[in-house]
Amino acid sequence: MNLPKMIKIRQLFDQPKLKDVKKSIIIELERKKLRERIKRGQKIAVTAGSRGIANIAEILSVVVEEIRKAGGDPFVVPSMGSHGGATPEGQINVLEALGITEKSVGAQIVSSMEVDLVGELKGGIKVYLDRKAMEADGIFVVNRVKPHTDFKGEIESGLLKMLAIGLGKQKGAEMIHWHKYDGYHRVLPEAGRLIAEKTNVVMGLAILENAHHETAMVKALYPEEFMEEEMKLLEIAKDSLPRIPIEEIDVLVVEEIGKEISGVGMDTNVTGRFWMPGEADPLAPCISKIVILDLSEETHGNAIGIGLADLITTRAEEKIDRQQTYVNCLTQGSGETGKIPPSLPNDRDAITTAIRISGPVRPGDARLVRIKNTQELEEMWISEALVNEIEKDPALFSKIKMIGEPREMQFDILGNLAR
Repeated sequence: MNLPKMIKIRQLFDQPKLKDVKKSIIIELERKKLRERIKRGQKIAVTAGSRGIANIAEILSVVVEEIRKAGGDPFVVPSMGSHGGATPEGQINVLEALGITEKSVGAQIVSSMEVDLVGELKGGIKVYLDRKAMEADGIFVVNRVKPHTDFKGEIESGLLKMLAIGLGKQKGAEMIHWHKYDGYHRVLPEAGRLIAEKTNVVMGLAILENAHHETAMVKALYPEEFMEEEMKLLEIAKDSLPRIPIEEIDVLVVEEIGKEISGVGMDTNVTGRFWMPGEADPLAPCISKIVILDLSEETHGNAIGIGLADLITTRAEEKIDRQQTYVNCLTQGSGETGKIPPSLPNDRDAITTAIRISGPVRPGDARLVRIKNTQELEEMWISEALVNEIEKDPALFSKIKMIGEPREMQFDILGNLAR
């Protein structure tokens, strides 16, 4: 099969970026008078999630340092639901892959899967919280605010989600996910708010990133502000979400998926492949077939989201840790994201097969897009057919820079793409 020629493009994002992340955090914590909210000697649990948030180790280390300056005794709690195979050791390994260690953050990491009951929501929905966090004198919540990959609502991913699902560990996350059909958009924020009201949440630090996956804003919030302020921050985050600038795609080639990239391996807001019935993102492209070439190193075999693809490579399949993947997707309340698609021996076979089954299109004219992952979308490869389309759209063309000339896809002797 004659594959289409490809050209690298760069999206010209105009995005805000913090020049000094540490200084910005210190200013925010001083603005909210952190030192007045912590008594000397109090043990403060600081949350650390499983996402690859920009500068996360530095952010956590600054929070730890400022809590210590306020007289507190901070420690870090892995806050990631069932990730890491739902084991204390597995969750520490997830943090290490993100550069979060006791040395990098300057505090002990206390990992446990034990939880205590905080209370119940309407309908008997039980809300749980990490026991070590409950036993602490206070909780400091750190998380990125962004559109969720499973549902749409006024509150999606952020501080409230970190309380309800991250600190809920496997049992708490499972309970929330079980009630997804009651409406994630209702259950998740209500659970987070209940925890904020019934436990000693000292403060939260909300993080916003730009389309370059850089820290754009940090905002310290009191727990009673979480709900209202997260709504505002989510709207900003939606405007900053990186996108694939193409409306219709025959084949999307994703070089890697991973838990640190997205909760479901690849961001559904980017691909438009939502596993929850009735959910959609009107700005996501219409994609016929998705090919996954590999799992990221940081995901440690957790292949959640692989079921949202149409084809994968044998290389990706061989890296799947089924225990981690199944625990994660079943805790989520669905096996859909953990289903394993047909696998092909190498990249070339996977891509050519995807084109073949994408519909009545000549291979050389296929509308093909290749991305590293759904988080890094500043640069990508597109086929010649899409180059012609972009050049006919002045508004779109002004936001894109073509790098070099269209060229044949290069494969090594094993049939895998030359990186």
